[in-house]
Amino acid sequence: MNSLSELLPGKVSTEPEDLLCYGFDASGLEGRPGTVVWAEDTTDVVKVMRYSHERGIAVIPRGAGTGMTGGSIPASGAIVLSTERMNRILEIDKENFTVLVEAGVINGRLQRELERHRLFFPPDPSSLNFCTLGGNVAENAGGARAVKYGVTRDYVLGLEAVLPDGRTITTGVKTAKGVVGYDLTRLLVGSEGTLAVITKIRLKVLPLPEDVITLLALFGGLEQSGEAVQRIISEGIVPRTLEFLDSWTIRAVENYKSIGLPKDTEALLLIELDGPPSVITRDAEKISVICKKLSGEIIMAENELARMKLWEARRAVSPALFHLSPAKINEDIVVPRSRFPEMLRRLRDLSESSGIRIVNFGHAGDGNIHVNLMVDRADKEQYAKAQELVKEIFRITLELEGTISGEHGIGLTKQNYISMEVPPAELELMKKIKQVFDSRNLLNPGKIFLSLCSR
Repeated sequence: MNSLSELLPGKVSTEPEDLLCYGFDASGLEGRPGTVVWAEDTTDVVKVMRYSHERGIAVIPRGAGTGMTGGSIPASGAIVLSTERMNRILEIDKENFTVLVEAGVINGRLQRELERHRLFFPPDPSSLNFCTLGGNVAENAGGARAVKYGVTRDYVLGLEAVLPDGRTITTGVKTAKGVVGYDLTRLLVGSEGTLAVITKIRLKVLPLPEDVITLLALFGGLEQSGEAVQRIISEGIVPRTLEFLDSWTIRAVENYKSIGLPKDTEALLLIELDGPPSVITRDAEKISVICKKLSGEIIMAENELARMKLWEARRAVSPALFHLSPAKINEDIVVPRSRFPEMLRRLRDLSESSGIRIVNFGHAGDGNIHVNLMVDRADKEQYAKAQELVKEIFRITLELEGTISGEHGIGLTKQNYISMEVPPAELELMKKIKQVFDSRNLLNPGKIFLSLCSR
């Protein structure tokens, strides 16, 4: 019986340094795989899955390891199946506004390539210059532009994927419509690598917007920024981004990568409009009036360089917070937009009453708040207190008709809380779907559900 190295010469490693590098992701958790495989095409993935199925070895699909909930952390002795070498843009169909890519294509690289063709792929996670599209699909990634354009799921037309037993399936359509049988494509999107290994993705793309205006709104109070979000949306204005940073986040970014943000600002909104110049100029003027009535200061990016500098600051938030506290607990709750100001107030109250610093930023336009509890893991009492605080944050989120995860998924870190949101009947149905796809529980085992076991 052939070994993996014989099946995939030059694509397999058991070297300690490789096992170490592929044993962690952005969650801060770690595992120890037995083998790392770098697949270069679908045939390689099929070989790995057949090999693992015959021997009962777990396989962990992995893109770039930028996930925040431990979705790519390997079980002990598992095979980490990396798709990073599957990085070809196979087709750009300008007539039908679709592209076909392999799972390892970097999001930002596709964005840049599409711009050359005057096309546009809206989903833009903060890690877009590192994360892979396969990972984006597996996690149903969002991003700043979700407020206007939606999330990854809204752009996936079809998939090629390999099942745990090595069979290849093709789901979805290339057309704008298609209702034939169950929608397996949408089932696989957001399944966190637990049902199949995504190898190719057919994406819908859009024409590149005519123009973009970027505004920075600075506020002296948290309440005013939340009120501004509500008023902007209630005016019928739909920005393509409406980002929020609180005072702690602003200071952390300035200390990490100074771009001139005023450190005494209590909150800021990074607002971007796209479309015909006359329309977005009118909307920018309306937004300026709204913010000034709330004692906000408005700054407009004068050119593309200034605009990119602002976005560089926004995308530096996560690494900046790690410098503030390497052991932070990161959550990504979502509440209805109308409850956004209330959620911010509740978070501030929890921080003050608990004595644990809670730093907030995120996508205000769609109510998605990245909540960061700045804790010291070495302080066991404080860390235990923070874990209880997470549960209370989730309870309040659900009380306000929200969800405990907007774009990071469940993975390992939120397993204990999934039953707070998903009722028992629905949860049991999800587990049965997992068992239909992966009866032996070999594909990314231990993720999402606590109670499944290998057979």
